[in-house]
Amino acid sequence: MNLFDVYPLFDITPVRAQGAYVWDDKGKRYLDLYGGHAVISIGHSHPHYVKRIARQLYDIGFYSNSVQMPLQQELAEKLGQLSGYPDYSLFLCNSGAEANENALKLASFHTGRKKAIAFSGAFHGRTAAAVAATDNKSIQAPINETDNIIMLPFNDVEAFNTAVQEHGSELAAVLVEGIQGVGGVQIPDVAFLQALEAGCAQTGALLILDEVQSGYGRTGAFFAHQHAGIKPHLITVAKGMGNGFPVAGVLVSPVVKAKHGMLGTTFGGNYLACVASLAVLEVIQEENLMQNARNMGRWLMDELKGLPGVREVRGQGLMIGIELDKTCAGIRKQLLEEHQIFTGSSSDKNTLRLLPPLCIGGREVQAFLEAFEAVLYQIDLQEV
Repeated sequence: MNLFDVYPLFDITPVRAQGAYVWDDKGKRYLDLYGGHAVISIGHSHPHYVKRIARQLYDIGFYSNSVQMPLQQELAEKLGQLSGYPDYSLFLCNSGAEANENALKLASFHTGRKKAIAFSGAFHGRTAAAVAATDNKSIQAPINETDNIIMLPFNDVEAFNTAVQEHGSELAAVLVEGIQGVGGVQIPDVAFLQALEAGCAQTGALLILDEVQSGYGRTGAFFAHQHAGIKPHLITVAKGMGNGFPVAGVLVSPVVKAKHGMLGTTFGGNYLACVASLAVLEVIQEENLMQNARNMGRWLMDELKGLPGVREVRGQGLMIGIELDKTCAGIRKQLLEEHQIFTGSSSDKNTLRLLPPLCIGGREVQAFLEAFEAVLYQIDLQEV
């Protein structure tokens, strides 16, 4: 039996990783500035993380959610403390798509309504409702198509206010990313997010912030939406939450009341997922990684703006999009093959994404800047 072929693969086989570096089966070392789609938050194979999981595995790795699990409550309290949402509750699941799916379901249960607003350029995952709310027809099968999603232009306050006037009584939710990642690191305007908050207050719809990629300190705040000073009803998290262990969650406002049977999960919040997530929070706090994200991100963005062929640098903290005056596929390939540096792409073929571990330091930043500049100059010379 062969694997179902859904991804184009680099000819690299990673076998070991530490911090911001990955080694392949030939012993070659790579600088990881993509973090496996923003998943690696505290660095590969962090000693505290490894010890926490190994110790738990010796005791018990799994039992179903039909029993008391104090680790889940410990995680909820720690997450509430660090994120600034101590009065919210936490539903634990396994992936970002699953978190968004359950957030939409909660909004529909709470309001008794069917419709939701989502925005162009969005990516919310590959489950049914998440796909319907994602602006990417290539992943939308006929069964995912729905008339209940109202797709609006991103950052367009006027279009949103018009939709609220037309559909307000039907709206269960407004779903938006803290920063659009796949869409090319597009940052929502503060006025736009404030308009979404106001529209939800006006209609009774719930505001859902998809922080799957932009959360967990990546932007220098715990959540990207906190830069705008708004407070959503539901916040979805995944990726950096487990540093590679599959875990996700929905932070739920006190206005939404739980009922037995409303949501469920087999693997969500298992013992290993909880200790992995607790280890991540402990390291973020103890090593001051949000401050490091602010410092390293500011340096990177300042230096990138002066390089040849760079049209625009967008981002916050260590979630950075570099828009070039040419497509970036060849540049990514050169960075990987000639300089051993992983970077990411986006739906905008001219925008290269950086989503490194939050622990990167000055040496890694300088190495990337030198390699990136060399590649850009080399391409410029070839085009002359």
